[in-house]
Amino acid sequence: MTNTIERKHSLFTTRKMVLTAMMSAVAIVIYYLDFPVPFMPGFIKLDLSNVISLVAGFSMGPVAGVTVCLIKNLVHLVIKGFGTTMGIGDIFDFVTSAVFALTAGLIYLKNKTRKGAVISCLIGVVVFTLISLPLNYFIVYPIYFKAYGGEQAILGAYKAIRPETGSIFEALCIFNLPFTFVKGVLCALVTMVIYKPLSPIIKGGKD
Repeated sequence: MTNTIERKHSLFTTRKMVLTAMMSAVAIVIYYLDFPVPFMPGFIKLDLSNVISLVAGFSMGPVAGVTVCLIKNLVHLVIKGFGTTMGIGDIFDFVTSAVFALTAGLIYLKNKTRKGAVISCLIGVVVFTLISLPLNYFIVYPIYFKAYGGEQAILGAYKAIRPETGSIFEALCIFNLPFTFVKGVLCALVTMVIYKPLSPIIKGGKD
């Protein structure tokens, strides 16, 4: 009896590892399919790879969601290299995406209903958005300043869109925060649409 339980547990663990690897591969592909958006500086791109980490977090637990984020960014770093910015873009993406998946996954874990999924996504979006501001202001953008010709060079990209923008902090609040919020909402909406149909497949026929 004990051996049977251990075998089932082992199969479950193996299945979860395989699914996590497969979802990570999908997330990597989507991460590369980023694209610029109107009314934002050209160096800011939109991608929906967080959809995959949210699906992983909902179906297999928050740790799986964070793992998908980690693998996605590690692979991207290995392929792209650290460059002059020391990989800060990928590090930023990992931290914010992992917090998103972890927050939403933990809340959904306690209330696995449609309402719970909506609440978990909403709170996840808020946390995802808010954490981006201090990370950008204190860590990411100072590194960009050194890599791309100083603060005024970066600020100039925002001024080209909104000439009255007076500081990087103002730019982050006016441009980056709304962008991050919209990105989070889009990822949450897509997740809500695709999770239910995918759930039985991911869970091996168990809803």
